[in-house]
Amino acid sequence: MSKHRNMWISMLVVTLLALIVAFGAGLSPQISSVIAKIQAPGSNLGAPPARETAPTPAPAPVVAQEGGGQDVGNPTSLVIHEAEYSPYLDYNYPDRVFWGDTHLHTSFSTDAGLFGTRLDPDDAYRFAKGERVTSSTGVPARLLRPLDFLVVADHAENLGLAPAINESDPQLLKSEWGRTIHDLVKGGDPFTAYSMWAGQLSKREDPLAGNTELSRSMWERITQAAEDHNDPGAFTAFIGYEWTSMPGGNNIHRIIVMRDGKDQADQILPFTVYDSEDPEDLWNWLAAYEEKTGGQVLAVAHNGNLSNGLMFDDITLTSRRPLSRDYAERRMRWEPLYEVTQIKGDGEAHPMLSPNDEFADFETWDRGSFGAAKDDDMLPREYAREAYKRGLQYEEELGVNPFKFGMVGSTDSHTGLSTSTEDNFFGKIALVEPTEEPHRFEEKITGYLPDPQGRDYTILHAQASASGLAGVWARENTREALWDAMKRKEVYASTGTRLTVRVFGGWDFRPEEVDRWDFAKQGYSRGVPMGGDLRNAPDGKAPVFMVRALRDPDGANLDRVQIIKGWTDNGEMHERVYDIAVSDEREIGADGRARTPVGNTVNVEEATYTNSIGDPTFFAHWVDPDFDPDQRAFYYVRVLEIPTPRWTVYDAKFFEIELPEGVPTSIQDRAYTSPIWYTP
Repeated sequence: MSKHRNMWISMLVVTLLALIVAFGAGLSPQISSVIAKIQAPGSNLGAPPARETAPTPAPAPVVAQEGGGQDVGNPTSLVIHEAEYSPYLDYNYPDRVFWGDTHLHTSFSTDAGLFGTRLDPDDAYRFAKGERVTSSTGVPARLLRPLDFLVVADHAENLGLAPAINESDPQLLKSEWGRTIHDLVKGGDPFTAYSMWAGQLSKREDPLAGNTELSRSMWERITQAAEDHNDPGAFTAFIGYEWTSMPGGNNIHRIIVMRDGKDQADQILPFTVYDSEDPEDLWNWLAAYEEKTGGQVLAVAHNGNLSNGLMFDDITLTSRRPLSRDYAERRMRWEPLYEVTQIKGDGEAHPMLSPNDEFADFETWDRGSFGAAKDDDMLPREYAREAYKRGLQYEEELGVNPFKFGMVGSTDSHTGLSTSTEDNFFGKIALVEPTEEPHRFEEKITGYLPDPQGRDYTILHAQASASGLAGVWARENTREALWDAMKRKEVYASTGTRLTVRVFGGWDFRPEEVDRWDFAKQGYSRGVPMGGDLRNAPDGKAPVFMVRALRDPDGANLDRVQIIKGWTDNGEMHERVYDIAVSDEREIGADGRARTPVGNTVNVEEATYTNSIGDPTFFAHWVDPDFDPDQRAFYYVRVLEIPTPRWTVYDAKFFEIELPEGVPTSIQDRAYTSPIWYTP
């Protein structure tokens, strides 16, 4: 007994030391008591570290998760064989969150390569895997921790034009246009060359039409880079690209993410805006891809805030007809995800649309698109929360919700470097990589084209957001497992840091169950995860949510956990924000809100902060106090970190320069989960 007792004491000491490393030293007694209850520290929230002494029966589920992919919401997959000694033989639910970027550009994107980006897809993958890489302007760069996956999503339109110019590719030089743009760049005038190309793009006239040999060679170089770096179980290199539709200068771009490898991807050439600028035609192409190759593919829209009302419009783009059931079904068939936060601003909510949400005005870009200034009546058709509410209305009318998407974050960096943290931000394009020169803050991103009414809609690079990342709950790091999780929407968005968030919705979760060692097993067997559906409430029951949140181990403590609810009542849209857990023993009032701010430890002059405020982890249980079983609703979790210095503050300190005007000195990074929907 003494030997076994000493062994368990040793294991306990090791566990406590690991917790101190994971959560930081100097924890308050309150936090220490919370940590003492955690059975699954680290990013694997809910994964079983040990057996309970007594078996726990798995109650019958209330609902199964909708969608394809792994059968994680099917409780029959969680049956425990009592005759077997090991209790985990049939566990197949997602037990890890994987971090990645679904939207990164390299020199193969013309708007990157002609503006100085030299890093190619190989460089991008090496950087994402944790290697030290020298940026296009000569600045050494490295991630604090490697990513788990990456989508190199270069623009499809004249893919690889800049490398072709740099290499004097014979296929490019076959045409007069190719020779002209080649000579401009080689002669030291890339800006004129870019204008020449952009003019063709704006007219949707392919200057290299018919040169499929050049297009194919560049596409196959990209697919080869993905194949070379894809390492199942260690790192996933997805094959993808960006379809760059911009009618009237209004952004309705989509990222294409393939589940497949090079053999299938090489059977096609990417669909471009030269083919069509209408998303419905893109969906037809995606269907044709799957039919031809037997593969699987999805699309991710982004930057509704730059669409001037087109992203979540009430009419179709080309035919100008009201949305139909067929449109709604096809949109959700092909676009299960939305990139809600990235370098060009945050698209979760807007203060004009959510005036009672004091956190809605975050990294807001709302002045216009790339072609014109914005009118206020465009805003409801641009932001995710409003789209979720309008989607419920459409479901009542059409029987299908066209805006039932999950949320991810990504960078949209055009440097080949996926950097999303404030202290390691390499900017939008190579021209604005880290430097003390004024253009780092002052370079225009929007506002180049004249507004028809003469309005100024300029956005400067100082307003660029060091964001974001996609968190994906899956069981293994492979193309198939991660893509399947994206398809079923078991994903969430981070504005740049790697805070872990997990939520389950059901009907009978008890408060003490959020502390269970088998938290995840109970969540899947009796409820649904983020991205899932609850249907037909049992009599007298309201939705119950269990949430766990853990700070980035290399980042800031947490301020609070919130549930954002939206619902319809007789056709009218409503929303409400509930604080369900807050740090530092603050109180949540009868209105469901904690009105006392968490505080701010940011030292602007030194570009520092401390974790003396906030909590490292939250375990929360919440029952909807205002539930009406006859009303459609959605619920998503928002987790806020304590304030930390913005990237502009880090730059000002490092380069000893003045702070730019018009941007905050501190921000509260955050995460948004995909919703859980309720349908009567």
